[in-house]
This record gives sequence, C-alpha cells and structure tokens, in this order.
Amino acid sequence: MQPVPDLSALLGTIPWVLVGGVALRAYMPERATLDIDILIHERDAPAVQTTLCDAGYQFRGSLSIGGFTVQLDDETPIDVLTRADPWLDTALSNPVYDLAGLPVLARPFLVLIKLQAGRTQDLADVQRLLGLASLAERAEARQVVKQYAPELLEDFDSLSNLADLEFGAPSA
Repeated sequence: MQPVPDLSALLGTIPWVLVGGVALRAYMPERATLDIDILIHERDAPAVQTTLCDAGYQFRGSLSIGGFTVQLDDETPIDVLTRADPWLDTALSNPVYDLAGLPVLARPFLVLIKLQAGRTQDLADVQRLLGLASLAERAEARQVVKQYAPELLEDFDSLSNLADLEFGAPSA
C-alpha cells in the first residue's frame, strides 16, 4: 500500500476523504498512482491550505478542476480536490475506511465523481468498482448517479454491462 501521511491529525475536524487511485484500495487491490488525491468541501480550502503549509507542505499550484497540490519534501504530492456538490456533505460525513484506517469516499460517490471526470483511467476504475460490487452496492451507486447526474446513467449502465462481461454477474 502506498503510504499516506496522517492527514487526520493535521486537518482535525475538517472533513476529507481519499479519492483517486489510493482510494481504490478500500474496494479492490490499489493501482499505482503518482499522487495522493483527497477531496474536501471548497469552503474548507483556505483552512486546509493554511494548515498544510503551516505543517511544512509546499504549495505546488492550483488544479484546473478545483483545488491545489501540496508536497512535503520529496514525499508523494497531495492533490487536494475541492467541490461543492449537493451530495458532498453527506459523502464526507459517511466515509468508508481502508485497511490503514483512512477515510475513503463511499463507492456510490466514488463511482459518481469518476464518471463525471470521464478520463479513461477513471472509467476503467468505475468498471472495476462495479465489477467487484454486490447487486445492492451496484444499485446504490446507480441511484446516486440517477439522482445527481442522470445524464451519466447510460454510461453507468454500459460500464455495468462491461463489468459483467469481465467479472461475471454480481452476487446478491
């Protein structure tokens, strides 16, 4: 497992979750990645940036998708993604935890943001997330997509079908 700094100790009560390649380890074998991605509410961005910089992290730049990158010495960079989606407070309040005890975005919302990102690797991640999900987990993810991004339902269903071809039909 890729090491992740103890951000909970630094960020205190500010809600955050892992997203990206490292987050996948809560659901499947983690894939290699060049950075650590966390998600916070955009209203918390100034406090998070100040806290991380006060702890010795160097600001490396803003992200075009919202957020910023920080890095401590030669450690893995951390991309701090910021969003203000209507579902975000609920998702940040109800994380799952990986084997290291770190908060991870719950599968339905991870599927949603990866579908919204639409990059090739994100869509492959969605296919794997769905392929390794139970029927109930898949139904919950579909409901989240339907509620918050109904324009992506066709993509969700296509990736579900591809997941079934690769992994077999999900169990109950």
